Amino acid sequence: MLLSLTLHQFALIAQHELSMAEGFNVITGETGAGKSLLLDALSLCIGERADSAMVRHGAAHADIYAQFDVQDNQAIADWFAAHERLLDEPEVLVRRQLSSSGRSKAWLNGTPVSLAELKGLGALLVNIHSQHAQQALLKPQFVVQWLDAMAQINTLADNTATSYQHYQQLKRRADDIASREAQRQDRMLLLQNQIADIAPLLSTDYADVEAEHEELSNIEALMTEASHSLHLLDNDTDEPDVMTLLGQAIKLCDHQIDVSATFGQASEQLHLAQQQITEVTSLLSDYAEQQLPDPERLQTLDNLISLGHRLSRKYNLPAIDLITEAKAWQQQLDELENEPSSDAMAEQIEQAWQDYLVQATALHKARAKAAPVICQQLIAQLKPLALPNARCEFASTKRDSAQYNAQGCYDIDLLFSANVGMPMQPLHKIASGGELSRMALVMQVLQVTNADTNAAKPMLVFDEVDVGISGGTAQVVGELLRTLGQTQQLLAITHQAQVAAQAHQHILVQKHHDKLTQSELIIITGSAQVDELARMSGGVIITDVTRDHARSLLTDVK
Repeated sequence: MLLSLTLHQFALIAQHELSMAEGFNVITGETGAGKSLLLDALSLCIGERADSAMVRHGAAHADIYAQFDVQDNQAIADWFAAHERLLDEPEVLVRRQLSSSGRSKAWLNGTPVSLAELKGLGALLVNIHSQHAQQALLKPQFVVQWLDAMAQINTLADNTATSYQHYQQLKRRADDIASREAQRQDRMLLLQNQIADIAPLLSTDYADVEAEHEELSNIEALMTEASHSLHLLDNDTDEPDVMTLLGQAIKLCDHQIDVSATFGQASEQLHLAQQQITEVTSLLSDYAEQQLPDPERLQTLDNLISLGHRLSRKYNLPAIDLITEAKAWQQQLDELENEPSSDAMAEQIEQAWQDYLVQATALHKARAKAAPVICQQLIAQLKPLALPNARCEFASTKRDSAQYNAQGCYDIDLLFSANVGMPMQPLHKIASGGELSRMALVMQVLQVTNADTNAAKPMLVFDEVDVGISGGTAQVVGELLRTLGQTQQLLAITHQAQVAAQAHQHILVQKHHDKLTQSELIIITGSAQVDELARMSGGVIITDVTRDHARSLLTDVK
């Protein structure tokens, strides 16, 4: 429930805080006074787009605050939990700020909130019924959605739409696969050839192959170098070698150990060097005396190196990187091979179609079962609104299978007749503006009253609720809204005194022309309310007669 709405530098309103009552709140005022400003402000607080023109002339920005009571509102609690926001108070405060430069900001309980989030929350707090709702009646989709809501079969309707969308997705995928089947086959052949091309390299470590080839190609020269190094380290000739010289140095150091500790340390290091030289000579001796490698092994390495060079030029990649690239090629090939063909998807498409038909058939039966009861409810509400001979029914016409869609297999029209002896026809063909207006109001009210009684009800807002009605009909509309206000909060703009008199709270919008024009919001009761109802009934000049009439309207309120 909306507790209060505070406006600061908003359009024609400089500053005002308005407390909202439970039940039916009505807004009245002369044309151009600014009655729609409250609805505009409320719309901004539930996530609608802003316009810099809403900022009061000369002000840097406008601020709107809306405070809601959400105690025991499980839908709001669930929304806060889903969006990981803390709800530790029974009230929520929405703030919306508009700058004259066109920027807009929003806060929820003092924390920034995105417009998308605010719109989702706003749908749970406020339900605005536009003055153009009667035009929606002319759209078949609106009638179908209203019927589903009234019959409480939205879940079945959603399942039907989901089934149809799944069927369409499979069809589009199959068409896409069929259109690129030739390209797929060509790509698979290319990948297979590329993988086969470098297959000999895949079982090797190409870096090791290069290293081994480099060594074996120069083995004789390397063996000669090993022999020469061995001769320098240790030989049996009269030529000096490292081992002989090390032995002499060790002998000299050992003779001086008792004189200086330095010679002892030097001797230890020389012995270690002697051991390492011994290991090196053994290593070089084995290398120098090894057998020459198998020529076939060298040929195998030559072939691999040549292949690597050729493929490197062909694919413009270093040979060592081709192996990594081949893994990517294999992954692409596996994906293409596992992709279902358009023929293979035919069975999936047929199953999806059958699933859709099951859902659509169940939806049609549910609509057909609920439609007569709903029509009786419509007629019962329309008759008191100066439509005593109103008749209506839902007509279902099966489409061609090619025309089935997310709403099912049938076109649904709301047929209507307001006159005795006249056949019912689609509403948009025969209903007058006034009849459409009353039908729209009744449909909106029925949808609200037919909603889940255990669910939290958002505030209802009716913009220009009395379009196309007057006199006794307006009286009945007012009584209807007052009755509805006993179970939930309403806010409505009206030009009819008969409607306004039924309100639990009457808000008057007045425009003052001082240095800077501004609108003022006043909650009126007593004589002020009588005068406003008199103005609405009798025009600019208020007389005792119009006042008496206004008092009678208030007296008639039940």
